[in-house]
Amino acid sequence: MSKSLYITAAEARSGKSAIVLGLMQLLLRQVDRAAIFRPIINRPPKGERDRDIDLILSHFKLDMPYERTFAYTLNEVRVLLNEGKEALVLENILRKYKELEKEYDFILCEGTDYLGDEAALEFDINAEIAVTLCCPVLCVTRGKGRDAEEIVSFTQRAVEALEEKGAEVVAAVINRLEAVDPKAVIEGVSERIKRAEPLLIYAVPEKSALGNPTMKDYKKWLGATVLYGHGRLDAQVDKTVIAAMQIGNFLNYIVEGGLVITPGDRADIVLASLASRLSTSYPDISGIILTGGLEPPESIHRLIEGWTGAPLTILSVAEHTHQTSQRISHLHGKIDPEDDAKIATALGAFEEGVNVEELGRRIIAVCSAKVTPKMFEYNLIEKAKADRQRIVLPEGGVERILKAADILLRRQAVDVILVGNADEIFAKASLLGLNVDGASIVNPVEYEHFDDYVETYFKLRAHKGIRMEDARDRMADPTYFGTMMVYKGHADGMVSGSVTTTAQTIRPAFEFIKTKPGASIVSSVFLMCLKDRVLVFGDCAVNPNPNAKDLAEIAVSSAQTAAIFGVTPRVAMLSYSTGTSGRGEQVEKVVEAARIARELAPDLPLEGPIQYDAAIDPETARTKMPDSEVAGRATVFIFPDLNTGNNTYKAVQRAAQESVAIGPVLQGLNRPVNDLSRGCTVADIINTVAITAIQAQAEKERA
Repeated sequence: MSKSLYITAAEARSGKSAIVLGLMQLLLRQVDRAAIFRPIINRPPKGERDRDIDLILSHFKLDMPYERTFAYTLNEVRVLLNEGKEALVLENILRKYKELEKEYDFILCEGTDYLGDEAALEFDINAEIAVTLCCPVLCVTRGKGRDAEEIVSFTQRAVEALEEKGAEVVAAVINRLEAVDPKAVIEGVSERIKRAEPLLIYAVPEKSALGNPTMKDYKKWLGATVLYGHGRLDAQVDKTVIAAMQIGNFLNYIVEGGLVITPGDRADIVLASLASRLSTSYPDISGIILTGGLEPPESIHRLIEGWTGAPLTILSVAEHTHQTSQRISHLHGKIDPEDDAKIATALGAFEEGVNVEELGRRIIAVCSAKVTPKMFEYNLIEKAKADRQRIVLPEGGVERILKAADILLRRQAVDVILVGNADEIFAKASLLGLNVDGASIVNPVEYEHFDDYVETYFKLRAHKGIRMEDARDRMADPTYFGTMMVYKGHADGMVSGSVTTTAQTIRPAFEFIKTKPGASIVSSVFLMCLKDRVLVFGDCAVNPNPNAKDLAEIAVSSAQTAAIFGVTPRVAMLSYSTGTSGRGEQVEKVVEAARIARELAPDLPLEGPIQYDAAIDPETARTKMPDSEVAGRATVFIFPDLNTGNNTYKAVQRAAQESVAIGPVLQGLNRPVNDLSRGCTVADIINTVAITAIQAQAEKERA
């Protein structure tokens, strides 16, 4: 088995870059340092980088200089081959590859793009390079526009041609498959390519959004000027419409995701297009291109500028309409590093069509025992996807929540429930260029179970003197409503707090979800994703000064939480004393807490009191507690009070490079409810939703 993989397409427009994206995500689950290497690239425009390399470096934040990611441009290789210097080309490629091999655990190699008119030459070059580097090969073919027999025959020929040149083909991915049964295609290829170790064959569905250009692509391709809508350049274009007729007829040709191309002096078309974008009666077009170097008169500019933000992008080009339409006929979509929606779509399609575990076992020689933040975050999504849960997000109209929902839906991680007014949510999502069509949207007072929720809350809180009208007001509140959805089993978990306080988020859960059987306290942990491992810190967010019994329960709960997320629990109950080295009231509290925790969980590896350095550092542990099974190897750290815990987690988060703190994760409740920081990022929301889903899975397993 090799520590590398060479991905080569057999033709143009195969969608190879999306496969590379998915494979790099797969690799980073299992290796610490992965490199991207393209032996030969097409020469990018002056001042720009190769788009596939830029995508991988930027999205995965790979620590490698751009200059080391490729060896030649295709034009340079052509010149050298014409001079009879093929050996020199291969030698230099091998040298750069070997330099990377010394530093990285795995090298993902990507072949050429087939954008020229010498497909046979490029195919041969890719095969030769793969053989020279001793890289196993994954072959990508295109399913779009072909029937089943054409796909099977083409894939068979491509694989056999690579093998005839000495390449070791371990897998074939039929990408962009549409209107064809994937199972039939896979079986067809398998029947024709028989060998001792079966070829891994996968079929990835076509996603039109990946092949569709964005307005930014049109701007760059045409060298256009942006007149309006700088913030809408990520809008995708499904179809172009050349507008030359009068408005009454033109409006009949407006389509969802359409790009209107019209001479710059057609102010009537411009205004009609803008009006259609603001109307719920017409599909949402993506943009307008004004041709001929003409712009609308000043009065029209003033009218457009009066809108609060242009609802779409308007570009201007010098060429006339026919020239413009001819040029854009050769444009196709790319995945840009900043295009989170396309990246999520690509990864979702890859995971839908590829058995990543099976492929990983075949291509990866040595799996690192280390767990990086990127690996851990990926694993969260994978665990959530394994048994999709219904997660309610009460702050349905918040921009960050909508962006997170869009990505969660694309990755098929959870079933998203957004609380709010459906029309307002869809309108805001549309303006942001997001797709939340797959989410369930519920308006509390219009929800079919609203009256039942009011009655339930009234009964649960009657002992507190609650009135029916108060109960109705409470249930109209999105956070109370979302919590009741979880209580009633209409949602499996809730995440809130991006614009509300922690108290507002968790108060309803304290009121009627309450603690699980055997638990007397709700506490929290942070999942501390360091550069090479994941630690669990508790309690850093909820309990200011827990007593010994509380501390013991926090320790046991934190160990259980660690296990849910794949962290082997070895618990360190922290103090300023290690063993009997110190005395004092706070030390005695930890001593008593450790005793109670051992009674609660006799089989749990636990040490306390112990200082942080002795708990985490093997060298210090050998001096202070040489016989401990936890010292120097602790994974779960229990702090004696909130002051210590909160400051320590923040200090570690800031001091440790490349670290990520995920949380707080609440534990001890009957049903999973988690709080967000008001400064949370979209990534924080996605992680917290995945965590909540995994907690819900665990609760169902225990039930």
